[in-house]
Amino acid sequence: MKQLLYWEIPTPDTVGVRRWLQETWQPPKGEKFATPDGFRLRLAPNEELSVFVWSVQQTTYLKVFRWAERSISGEARIAAQLKQDAMAAFPPQYPELPEIDLSKQSIFDALLPHYPETVKYFQKFPDGEYDLTRVYWWEKRWREGVLHPKQPKTVVEFSQETSDASSSTTSPEYDLIYIGGALGVIHAAVMARLGYRVLLVERLPFGRMNREWNISRGEFQSLIDLKLFTPEEFNSIIACEYEDGFNKFFDANNPPKSRGKVLHTPTVLNIAVDAEKLLKLCGDKLKAAGGEIWDETEFVTAEITSDRATVNLTHLPTGDTKQATARLLVDAMGSASPIAWQLNGGRTYNSVCPTVGAVISSGFPSHVWDSRYGDVLHSHGDISRGRQLIWELFPGQNGEVTIYLFHYHQIHPENPGSLLQMYEDFFQILPEYRRCDMEQLQWRKATFGYIPGHFSQGSRDRQVAWDRLVAIGDAASLQSPLIFTGFGSLVRNMERLTRLLDTALKHDLLDGDNLDRIRAYQSNVAVTWLFSKGMMVPTGKPVAPERINSMLNVFFGLLADEPPEVADTFIKDRTSWLLFNRLALKAAWRNPELLAWIWELAGPWDMLRWTGSYLNFTWEAFVGWILGWIPRFSRWAQPWAEKRFPSLWLWLQAMSYSLTEGLGRRFSMQ
Repeated sequence: MKQLLYWEIPTPDTVGVRRWLQETWQPPKGEKFATPDGFRLRLAPNEELSVFVWSVQQTTYLKVFRWAERSISGEARIAAQLKQDAMAAFPPQYPELPEIDLSKQSIFDALLPHYPETVKYFQKFPDGEYDLTRVYWWEKRWREGVLHPKQPKTVVEFSQETSDASSSTTSPEYDLIYIGGALGVIHAAVMARLGYRVLLVERLPFGRMNREWNISRGEFQSLIDLKLFTPEEFNSIIACEYEDGFNKFFDANNPPKSRGKVLHTPTVLNIAVDAEKLLKLCGDKLKAAGGEIWDETEFVTAEITSDRATVNLTHLPTGDTKQATARLLVDAMGSASPIAWQLNGGRTYNSVCPTVGAVISSGFPSHVWDSRYGDVLHSHGDISRGRQLIWELFPGQNGEVTIYLFHYHQIHPENPGSLLQMYEDFFQILPEYRRCDMEQLQWRKATFGYIPGHFSQGSRDRQVAWDRLVAIGDAASLQSPLIFTGFGSLVRNMERLTRLLDTALKHDLLDGDNLDRIRAYQSNVAVTWLFSKGMMVPTGKPVAPERINSMLNVFFGLLADEPPEVADTFIKDRTSWLLFNRLALKAAWRNPELLAWIWELAGPWDMLRWTGSYLNFTWEAFVGWILGWIPRFSRWAQPWAEKRFPSLWLWLQAMSYSLTEGLGRRFSMQ
């Protein structure tokens, strides 16, 4: 017996596929005999092919086996014909967002015909109607940006003229206005405690989060070093700390050389943070330092002049318009930021992870999951309808568990990526991932969002700052392409962003050229975007179902064979040039097919672009070796350089961080 074909039929209608196989499809030769899951094809005495289908992950898989000791004449042609005909009969179907009118019906009634399981379970969430409306709003806004990237809505107007207010010698009301209260409040609190006048604008009721956050103790230490938190306060917001985290990908259909061990990462994302408690604490510290929070207030437009940024806002409960002015505007609105879409156009993001999930209070049997452990990255099946679905599971407080389902996705106008479809799949395949009775689970909170990524070729190929305007977090789209969101990137780079922004504000270096130096770019992270590219199924391009799991098992299996600190270094964006090259060469040696697989998924153009990223990483590593004295020199030069040449001092600081943090080495200006 030998397997001749393994292929995915991208439809959940397995019964319809089986009926098509048995009743419609005609083989070029042989006699068909129906079986419960497909058919047998008799070609000669003692020479048969077995064809069958099964369903998992809301899709259908097909296999063809030869039921004979020796090869059968024409078997390859029959398998190829079946594959071609199945692809024609069941082409990929990409979900469309239904148009609804919430003035005439509830979100539940509007979406029930399209997403019945999603509606059913969102009705069990305490704030389900509000959260489902948010999911729909976010997907609608995301799709508009993807479908019309060249004609984004103009929300920021720039003018070189001085504002009318300055004619009366009135200074801006604030030094900083942050738009976006999740990541924004963390940075805003740090800046307010440095003495700056800060306003935080948040569209939602302040403190509400549609994601949970995980981090490690070492990474959170940057917020303690900046004196935003004490160690005791940090311990107070820890919801749970697990003993070990697992990374494992489905390999039942992989050849032996493409199977991997479980990778243990006990210090990766092992701290579950109570996000709402964290935000409240940051908000309290912001207000205690003289800052203000305007929540339930939506950003409408901004006007940037030579001396200030003016924001126009709407208070959602009353509909009243509001206005505020500041020396600098900070965009922290995340992946749906209209400012980022306007100012970067079609180059805003190159990829995205549509992510859905839930916080579950109870209902899992004790033998299903031990709360001392987490799933950092896990798959339980192969490619499903153009997506390699990946799970994350993190223990929370009092026996809670937070579960995410996501996939790496190529942004494409025909297939922007759907949160609602992901949720429909989430609720149907969760029992496949972790054995459970869905009716017994206690649903506490929905978690969802679009996590963007940008394929950087150099430190300046994406703009994150303009005159009196700078982006941070997901709006800057500079986070790791592996597992970290904008939260992880912001926290790891908090000192870097804070010191540079403090210098710019102190010396009024608020033009676009100077502000563009305030970024969390790392060349050692930029070069790893090929990994995320290798986890995406190109829209409209069929890929062997096991391909992405094979690649992930090769690389993560390689990390499992290394000392624990190697995986910790790589996943936490501290990879050096030497380590990166050693791991890449070792992976290619272990499985030479890996290069062909990446070429198949990335294509020649992106491989060429990645070569540019790699050469830039190599150059910056060389420059970092040659100019390794600059960080020490910058500390020595601060007393005279900052006073006499503030722009040079800002450049020295930015260069020091680029030559250290940007290459995976820790550094502090203190």
